[in-house]
Amino acid sequence: MNILILVAHPHKGSFNHAIARTVAQVLRKNSHKVICHDLYVEKFNPVLPETEMDDRTRPSGMISKHCREIAEADGMIVVHPNWWGQPPAILKGWVDRVLRAGVAYRFDEGDGGEGVPVGLLKVKAVLIFNTSNTPAKREREVFGDPLDNLWKNCIFRFCGVKRIYRKMFGVMVTSSFLKRKAWLEEVRREINRHFPASRK
Repeated sequence: MNILILVAHPHKGSFNHAIARTVAQVLRKNSHKVICHDLYVEKFNPVLPETEMDDRTRPSGMISKHCREIAEADGMIVVHPNWWGQPPAILKGWVDRVLRAGVAYRFDEGDGGEGVPVGLLKVKAVLIFNTSNTPAKREREVFGDPLDNLWKNCIFRFCGVKRIYRKMFGVMVTSSFLKRKAWLEEVRREINRHFPASRK
């Protein structure tokens, strides 16, 4: 399977990067083809220009490459911190520029964009791993877990993905080495569960 990994954290020594490395190791061990993008290292430009707002205009350069990769992906893993109940701006910009009409979704003929879209992604499963400094109970009860709604309902179901798994790890600032080690084991289990070894 072709699996796309996106990691969005500015610090290369972050736990987010440890998650992304673990994900890539397990996927390669399971004989999957892995494409990994560290959006900060690549200096991905998150700003959507006016020229890309028209779905009849074909994107070029880096955006064209990202669009091709997501269109060909069988699975996807997204890794990022929870900032203000949202992904970092660089990752939100990736969504704005890459999950575009004609690539990730379309509207039926005669629909001016006000109806229900038809998802185009062939991705079988998306896994989202988040880190946070907010306890899970408070995230749910006070904030309503906005990241869960964003990724599942507003983005990936919109694009036709049916299997979406999300896990929030925290509280990061008080977590021990042993706790983080256990979290990485959980990441390994989930990758093996959703993307097991390919049959030859």
